[in-house]
Amino acid sequence: MLTTLLAVARQALNRQLVYRAANLAGLVTNAFFGFLRASVLIALFAAKTAPRVGGLDLRAAVTYTGVAQALIVWVALWGWWDLIDAIKTGDIASDLQRPLSVFWYWCAQDAGRAVAQLVMRSLPIMAVYAVLFPLALPRDVVQWIGFGTAIVMAWLLCFAWRFLYSLAGFWLTDATSIGRAAAFLMTFLSGFLMPVGFFPPWAQTLMLLTPFPSFINTPIEIFVNVATGPHMLALLAIQAFWIVVLITLAHVVLYAGLRRLTMEGG
Repeated sequence: MLTTLLAVARQALNRQLVYRAANLAGLVTNAFFGFLRASVLIALFAAKTAPRVGGLDLRAAVTYTGVAQALIVWVALWGWWDLIDAIKTGDIASDLQRPLSVFWYWCAQDAGRAVAQLVMRSLPIMAVYAVLFPLALPRDVVQWIGFGTAIVMAWLLCFAWRFLYSLAGFWLTDATSIGRAAAFLMTFLSGFLMPVGFFPPWAQTLMLLTPFPSFINTPIEIFVNVATGPHMLALLAIQAFWIVVLITLAHVVLYAGLRRLTMEGG
């Protein structure tokens, strides 16, 4: 089974590598908006007398915007309608005939997509940022390992969430509206628009009760050394907890959806 899933992931990776022009356009767009966000934070710190805002100094805040832009395509924060479309068109029937779990088949495909986007867009964005701005990098090997673990779990967690909301397609004619609402929640609550530490304490408390900060905010806090030692381990444990919860929910909802699925035709 593992060999088959790796082959599926490799196919998805190769498919992503074909679209060079689209990936280049996406890279330029992500970098442009990243520079705008960095400029806003530079202006914010210039107007503040305090050297830190929300636990971040200027270098860490600018780095935050770069890593956030790099993570967009890694976790597929927006525009993932693949499973919704497969349910709507009936292509999901082909997935059910494969000797693989539907969840893990789609997960393998998304892994290939994520690795391709990491190479073609995430790493180049960080390279450009490194040329233009002084960056706050993980201070030691432990932080690098923590960051690597965090981004892998962030991807899996985000995939489980995307898979879960896409299953609304079993009950709706077109679940794209559900997907857009879910993407809004991810964008606002994950810390993508601004670090969670920039919000009022009561808002931070509510956000941290959801899985969304684990998508973006957690990996970046580890990257810029805001979360170290026991704090870093606690954030990784929270990510692992939400992975178990969302994967379990995804399987439960998938089972319920398949029970009501009716396929017609030869």
